[in-house]
Amino acid sequence: MSQFPITQAQWRAVATALPPVNRELDPDLASFKGGDRPVESISWYDAIEFCDRLSQHTSKTYRLPSEAEWEYACRAGTTDPFHLGDTLRSDLANYRGTEIYGNGTAGIYRQATSKVGSFGVNAFGLGDMHGNVYEWCLDHWHSTYERSPTDGSAWITEGNDRYRLVRGGSWGDLPAFCRSAYRNRSTPRRRNFSIGFRVVCVFPWTQ
Repeated sequence: MSQFPITQAQWRAVATALPPVNRELDPDLASFKGGDRPVESISWYDAIEFCDRLSQHTSKTYRLPSEAEWEYACRAGTTDPFHLGDTLRSDLANYRGTEIYGNGTAGIYRQATSKVGSFGVNAFGLGDMHGNVYEWCLDHWHSTYERSPTDGSAWITEGNDRYRLVRGGSWGDLPAFCRSAYRNRSTPRRRNFSIGFRVVCVFPWTQ
């Protein structure tokens, strides 16, 4: 899994240098400009095209994470509401920091994305899992986990295919929406300045 959400510089490189697979990509979609900031205003289909171009260029399989993979990566072995503990602070994540979760304290509301990696990483070495931008997952929306896959794969049957999963909360969200377990949805064609993505590179399983 990519250490951080895909940045605007990474997005621009793929959008301009690699040939289309199924659709054109706008290299300059983001609302909050900055090469080191996460790309946002990206539809689910845009993110899929980005992965397809990387896969074609590298002869490796790149894709969006499944919802189960995303939460496993976010938690990094923890069981608290956040991989940081039982609350969130604005010096440790980019969210609506003036709002409080649990026993937390009010902090800064930046009202924009921040450079990826500005707040350190979790125990798996992954940054920006809470806040900054929501992240697209492969899965269709299901209101519960009943009958979900048990192997961590994306759940793309039996659900509402009008929606896709987004995870992690964003710069504009309450801390409760940034919890490891919090689930949200969006239509796959929607472009919103709070939604970005990160990618997974698939390797053959070895023991």
